Amino acid sequence: MSEMQRRGFLARLTAYEPLTLITLASVAGGLFVLQRLTSEVLEGETFRFDEAILLALRRADDLAMPIGPAWLTHAVDDITSLGGVTVLTLLTVLITVYLLLDRRWPIAIFVFSSVLTGWLASALLKILVARPRPDVVPHLVEVSDLSFPSGHAMVSAVTYLTLGALVARTQRYRSTRIFVMASGVFLAVIIGLSRIYLGVHYPTDVFAGWCAGALWALGCWLLSKRFISSRSVDDGTSSGVSKIER
Repeated sequence: MSEMQRRGFLARLTAYEPLTLITLASVAGGLFVLQRLTSEVLEGETFRFDEAILLALRRADDLAMPIGPAWLTHAVDDITSLGGVTVLTLLTVLITVYLLLDRRWPIAIFVFSSVLTGWLASALLKILVARPRPDVVPHLVEVSDLSFPSGHAMVSAVTYLTLGALVARTQRYRSTRIFVMASGVFLAVIIGLSRIYLGVHYPTDVFAGWCAGALWALGCWLLSKRFISSRSVDDGTSSGVSKIER
């Protein structure tokens, strides 16, 4: 390798931020974990683990009754609706329309397409694995589709983490960026846990949904860093600040 080639290689390598390199490594590691988990599920190796957790969340004398007070079941039912198609569709459409009205066309189109393709990926994974819903305990809500990965866990992770990552780029302060991302993670986690508590998903369904959803959001974040100018994301914020300062 000549000196010029070596310098060119080093220039290309240093062009990537450390955070981007860490994200790429995380995506690679996440893909490996998701592949191994899917393989174990298909071989039936995770059933005892899944069964033990589902049974631990129900009363031993009546499997139709979850542990905890009655208000907890009602609260979990409300939480799980945050990951439903209706709520996530409304949220995505409203945010997309807001960004369009704010003249941020690139990020608006990117948000909508990122979430939509993530939902399609979730449906495709369900069809490929074709795992039936758990019958270990009675379901506390009505479900009809396949089980792996959890659609609520994956789609909520895709939606909330993708929106969180892109919205965080519009924030001026590190503290607000951290809060936005932490809120997205928190919502994805509690929605996934609600599916286990309600007995409509195996824990491994939810783990896979989180993993796949986080991978999709990370991939979308990398693409946004690469192809969406930070100016198109930040212009709205900057103009708003300049108006206030005037």
